[in-house]
Amino acid sequence: MGGAVRSASAMIRLFWGIILLFVATNFASGAIETPKNQPVEITSTGQTNYENGIATAHDNVAIHVGDTDIYADRANYNSQKHEIYVEGNVRIYRDTSMYVGEHATYNIDTKEIRAGAMQTQYFPYFVSGTNITSIAENAYRIENGNFTTHDSPKPDFHMRARTVRVYEDEYVVFQNVTFYIGNVPFFWWPYVYQRLDDAFSFSISPAYLSSWGPSLLTQVTFPIRDNISGRLRLDYRVRRGVAVGFDSDIQYGKGNSSWADLKTYYLQDQNPLINRTDVPRGLVSTGRYRLTLHDYTEFTDDIYGIVNLTKMSDPFVMQDFFHNDFRLDPVPDNVVAMTKRDPLYTLTAITRFQANEFFEQTQRLPEVVLDVVRQPVFGTGIFYEGETGLANLHRTFANKSEFEDYESWRFDSFHQLTYPNTYFGWLSVVPRLGVRETWYSKSRDLGKTAFESSDNPLVPDFLLPDPTLELPLHDGGEIFRTVVNAGVEASFKISRTWEDVQSRDFGLDGMRHIIQPFTNFSWVSNTDLNPAEVLQFDRYVPTTQLRPIDFPQFTSVDSIDHWTVWRLGVRNRLQTRRDDITINWLDLETFFDVNFDNPYDRTPYSNLFNKLRFTPLPWASLVINSQIPVFDKGFTEVNTNLVVQPIAPLQISVGHRYLDANPFFNNSSLFVVGGYYRVNDNWGVGAQEQYEAVTGVLEQQRYSIYRDLTSWVASLGAIIRDNGGVKEYGVMFTFTLKAFPKFGFDLNFDPSGAGNTSPDTSN
Repeated sequence: MGGAVRSASAMIRLFWGIILLFVATNFASGAIETPKNQPVEITSTGQTNYENGIATAHDNVAIHVGDTDIYADRANYNSQKHEIYVEGNVRIYRDTSMYVGEHATYNIDTKEIRAGAMQTQYFPYFVSGTNITSIAENAYRIENGNFTTHDSPKPDFHMRARTVRVYEDEYVVFQNVTFYIGNVPFFWWPYVYQRLDDAFSFSISPAYLSSWGPSLLTQVTFPIRDNISGRLRLDYRVRRGVAVGFDSDIQYGKGNSSWADLKTYYLQDQNPLINRTDVPRGLVSTGRYRLTLHDYTEFTDDIYGIVNLTKMSDPFVMQDFFHNDFRLDPVPDNVVAMTKRDPLYTLTAITRFQANEFFEQTQRLPEVVLDVVRQPVFGTGIFYEGETGLANLHRTFANKSEFEDYESWRFDSFHQLTYPNTYFGWLSVVPRLGVRETWYSKSRDLGKTAFESSDNPLVPDFLLPDPTLELPLHDGGEIFRTVVNAGVEASFKISRTWEDVQSRDFGLDGMRHIIQPFTNFSWVSNTDLNPAEVLQFDRYVPTTQLRPIDFPQFTSVDSIDHWTVWRLGVRNRLQTRRDDITINWLDLETFFDVNFDNPYDRTPYSNLFNKLRFTPLPWASLVINSQIPVFDKGFTEVNTNLVVQPIAPLQISVGHRYLDANPFFNNSSLFVVGGYYRVNDNWGVGAQEQYEAVTGVLEQQRYSIYRDLTSWVASLGAIIRDNGGVKEYGVMFTFTLKAFPKFGFDLNFDPSGAGNTSPDTSN
């Protein structure tokens, strides 16, 4: 969890210090002409004197010059040195800024300001320092400067710098900076650059994980230059050693429309062979690292590029130290692409490569694709869409694996015509007709390949094992494939309204029922070419969901086979009014496939699918996605998620995943239960448990306690994982400098993910 302090939006509009000279007279006001003939108006209620070129004033001295007002107990002006000295409850106002201190000296000629223990009161930033010197117009140099956002005589934290350079409304530069918690020095930087509208944040997390031992995780986020921020991570794990990381977020280009995100991390692992899972791993080097770069660049209004790069020392570094990232993306991609956008088409050049030899990758070296969006043809009512691409494809397996790499050039061109129409004023019909031509420079010689068809109707016949060094691939030479597709979609809507349906308990203010039957018939012929002859790059990937039966939505280009499928379904929607807007109170979509000829599901009928979303009240929602083998043999899957917030401080979520008899995935009955309760303004608690009923294993437990400490938030979290019989324990205690005006509580506590962004529930 890493909350943050956003410091310095106007991080300091510091010490203008235009303290011009003033002299006063009793019960009267006068004006003294400065060298620039700028009049100074002075008033006071005490004694005034003017001797030997020095004017003095006492008691409630008020000086007004230009847009600056100065108030003090005493003031004097040396007309020979052109210096003004004020002391006692000094208050300087300029524009909307205010600065206070005990004494200050201002030179009218050089604009030099010297001040002792002066402090700004420009909420919410508080800055103090000594020896303030003007270095340019609206720019100052401060010695022994202090900065904090805690409005207290004894702030919980502050930054102390040997020198500070302030450029009003722009940025501040600190040199030789020490970060203090109370009066205890905690961190040091040689240099900090702070934009006045950027954030500074700091967090420290003592932690314990059984694979780490006692640990201390720290991170500091700070601006570097305009639109560039950095995050320094310094971690220590007793069983692993010291680790250091640096991340940076960069915005650039016209209107800051381009951005880059850099992440680095390195440690000299003292125990790289520690494994808290039941999956065996080989040798792992002691030097372990991760380098990640994500970049989006807008070159022009219609041309942009992306870069996604991840280089790692070994396949387990994310699993060991970045568990949250590993759970979301265990095998990160490496892609560089350039795209040209146009209202009629999109042209993309892609390079995808294997940067980590221990992961399998389908490389594209390169691929160029032209997508033509659906558009009318000469006002005929017929629409055309197409996709054409040339790719140099390499399927590269993990280094030292038993599998054999293979490659091929592929030219693929798809073209389709549609004729959407509405009949009788209510029936929408969209017929389509398309053709696809594909050329491969290499293929698989099936005459020299031995394979058996699967007995399971949900496993395609053409799904062959990957070639190995013992059973290598036999080249069948170049091949052409012609695919013809045709089909028709149709749908219509019927609705009825009941204005007298009213229920406060169920959030109903009138009701409208919309029924939309729909159908989609799809026929595809591939001229009897067995897909097993085609080298598989964009290939069949097992899934529990129904596959698209339209092109170009069906993206497994190399796994296209002939099929005849009829999809039937109906959508039901109940709507009501709430806060003067129409909301979907209940959605239910029901559909199934009739498989006249389907290589991916050889049963006559698919499962019956139901997708239910029920939101009766703003604080309650239920989602159930299910499929059951009603018409024929198959597998069962039911995914349920319920979220309720019965009272303002309490949120509860219950989830369940049930899967049975799928040929590609293990049976599962997984329960996930969690919640968060805000006890009061200062305390909150969260918990989550994950239980797999099929194996009888409580796979994961998470518990967290949060305490608000004015300028800080402290959290104590614990986690227990059961990785196939190998248990792992973790505890983390986190102090986070609060970001104002709000702070988020991270319910996805994970010691290995400290410092990473993850979903949260804000207080």
